[in-house]
Order: sequence, then structure tokens, then C-alpha cells
Amino acid sequence: MKDFDCDLFVIGGGSGGVRAARMAAQRGARVVVAEAAALGGTCVNVGCIPKKLYSYAAHYAEAFEEAAGFGWTVGETHFDWGRLKAARAKEITRLNGVYEQLLRGAGVHLLQGWATLCDAHTVQVRTADGDQRITARHILIATGGTPLVPAVSGREHVVTSDHMFDLPEFPKRLLIVGGGYIACEFASIFNGLGAQVTQVQRAARVLGGFDADVSAFVAQEMRKHGVDLKLNATVAAIEKRADGLLVTLSGGTQVVADTVLYATGRYPNVEGLGLDAAGVACDARHSIVVDAHYRTSVPSIYALGDVSTQKQLTPVALGEAMALVDHLLGPAAGKAARQMDYALIPTAVFTHPNIGTVGLTEEEARRQFKDVTIYRSEFKALRHTLSGSQERTLMKLVVDAASDRVVGLHMVGADAGEIVQGFAVAMKAGATKAVFDSTIGIHPTAAEEFVTMREPAPAG
Repeated sequence: MKDFDCDLFVIGGGSGGVRAARMAAQRGARVVVAEAAALGGTCVNVGCIPKKLYSYAAHYAEAFEEAAGFGWTVGETHFDWGRLKAARAKEITRLNGVYEQLLRGAGVHLLQGWATLCDAHTVQVRTADGDQRITARHILIATGGTPLVPAVSGREHVVTSDHMFDLPEFPKRLLIVGGGYIACEFASIFNGLGAQVTQVQRAARVLGGFDADVSAFVAQEMRKHGVDLKLNATVAAIEKRADGLLVTLSGGTQVVADTVLYATGRYPNVEGLGLDAAGVACDARHSIVVDAHYRTSVPSIYALGDVSTQKQLTPVALGEAMALVDHLLGPAAGKAARQMDYALIPTAVFTHPNIGTVGLTEEEARRQFKDVTIYRSEFKALRHTLSGSQERTLMKLVVDAASDRVVGLHMVGADAGEIVQGFAVAMKAGATKAVFDSTIGIHPTAAEEFVTMREPAPAG
């Protein structure tokens, strides 16, 4: 039998790669991880974590405004972009160190450098100390995704989400292109921090993959908060001028901005990995094709997370990593082998207000089930009866009438992600509408609305 340098070589030190490496090492495997950038991947460095921190920061502006309704007098406020960036950078550096400690503590060997596949069992890593060639019984590709900027005149003047957390100057005028969750989140965040935000979306609605009620409702609320949302519009050209970036939209409308953010999608980070040399197949979108056990077209090479063909969420990559390690090394003592279930994956969008959702949209449910019952509630949250804010909350349940099972749950409102996480557990357990109805609500909370909706919404 061939004597390999390691049992598992992981390309990429993001969420999925780190989890797989650490778990495999804890089972006694010899593991090497190669990462060319900071540990933690997109989520820790330029994604979920800094985005949520900046979302917290943006909420303070509206909190100061709302405080008067509760008897507080707040003096003059001032936002310091530099202080926020420095605080974020300090926390991210701390998290990078935590990831390194977790890996080294488990016995993982770390290489700082760019890894390229040579063949089915060999990887070459370019490090500061020179190239290293390592053989591995199994190779895991977990390199994530990278922002996509389409061809447009003046694209050299735009930035992507990777740059938004550390812009040299705070953009007083920000134009965002895109209607997905990244575009909508940054629109809400920078609007809340004080920027004049214009969001351009080529489709008739934002968040096209979400429930139509959710998409329409959050667009309405974002506009209330001050985001200038332009639907059915595209960018024709971007020109740099003395007073900023002149953006010409379809139809001839022009907007001047300090920064133009393109958040029009992400694609798998596969460039320069040597996939062709190793014989690893990709689909038309350049995603690495994998089977149910994350094996690629090359039996010894695996891929998971955003670089492969499944749902692009950090918790999904973590779940895939745990399932893969059980597949390669067997489950932990006394445990059953883990399998990744892609049904009923909850997710949140940190717009203002937040979105939380799990399960099927109404449209998906009507295609899947013969008879669907919808429960829908829209209201002003108790907090805003005194705050002066006109923000409203939406809650929606999608029920399969034949089984009475709740197959979709959607919320737009404060702390939606926190609320929906708990309901995701109930739905995973197969909770019916009757179970929801028999559950006592916590009063007064917004969450209790999910267990007190009794009358179906009118058809149509």
C-alpha cells in the first residue's frame, strides 16, 4: 500500500475546511491544511461575521431616534467609520487566532500558501519558503466562492462585497447593483450608518428566491428606511468624474456615487486549483460536481461548501464537513454516521428589518402539494407603538392542507433570525398547524404571533 504523507489534505481554511480538518485530526488522521489567506474564509473575514457586526452598528442610529418616544433625550450623535473598522479588524484577528488554535490543538499541520492539484493524490503548495509537494490518501477542496462582476463599461471603478468592510472613506453616496441577500444587506447597513443609498435591481423584485410576500414586504420596509430602490433597471456605464462616479442606468437615468458596489452573485473559487490536471469535473457554472458523499469525478478528491453544487450557506458547509469525515473515517464511538439533510434549512437576511425563513415558499408549496393553506399576519410591533417608527412586521405560515404539516415559515421583522431558528427545530420534527395552535405563546412578543394565527389568509 502506498505510504502517503497525510491521510487528508484540505485546500482552504474556511468554515467547511477547518471543520473537516479538525474533526478528522481528532479521529487520529494525519491532516494538512493549506490556506493562502487568513483562516476562517469568507464568513469570518469578509462575510457573515463582519456583516453582522456592521448591522449592529447601523441599528444604533435608529435606536437613538426612537429613544425619544420612551422618554430619553439623546445628545448630538456622530458616527466614526475609522473606529468601527478598527474594532472589526481587532475582532476578526482574534477569530483568525481562534481558528489557528483549534487546528493546531487538534494536531493539524498548517501551510500558509497556494495549493494546486498535481494528480489524484498529489498537491503542490507554494509557500514563502518555497514549493512543497505533498501526497495524500484523500484531498478535500473547500475553497468557497468569490464575487462576480459582469462585463460593464467602467467595471474597473467598482468594488465587491470583499472590499466593503474596509473602504478608506465612508461613502456618503453609495450605489449598489444587485437584488440578492448581499446587496439588500449592504443597502440596509450603509443606509443605517448614514449613507445615501441607491439600489439597482434588474428584476421586478429583490430576493427572487424568497417567498413573494417576503420580497415585496422587505422592499417596502427598506424604502421606508430611506433606500432608493430602483427595480427593472440595469447599469449601462460607469464613468469616473471629479465629483464622483457617474452611473448611467438603462433608460438614461444618471446617479452620482462615491462608491459603486456590485453584488450580483458569487461563483466557485476554482481558478488556479489545477482541476483539469487532476481530472476533476465541473458543471456549466464552474461548480465542482460531487456525489452524495461529496466525492468528485476523481475518487480520492472531495469537495464541499460553496465551491461545490449545494446550498451556499456557512452552516451547510459545516454540516457537509461532519458528514464527510464520518464517511471517510467512520462515525465517532457510539454515534451514527451523520448525513446532511438539505430540507428545511433555515436562513436569515440581515436587512432592516431582518428576514428569517425556513421551508417552502408559497409558490414552491403550491407546485408540490395539491392543497395549501396560508396564514398571514402583518402588524406594528409593540416597540413601535412608542418609538415613532412606521416599521411593520410580517409573519407567514405555509401549510400542507392534507397533512396539516407546516411546510414553510417566513418572517420580516426585528430579530427574525433568532425567532425562526427555534421554529426550524419544530418543523424539522414535523410539527403540524394543530401543534402550533396548541402551543402557548410568550406574551408580549412578536414570536407568539406564529402560534396564535387561526384564520387562513383570503385566497389570492
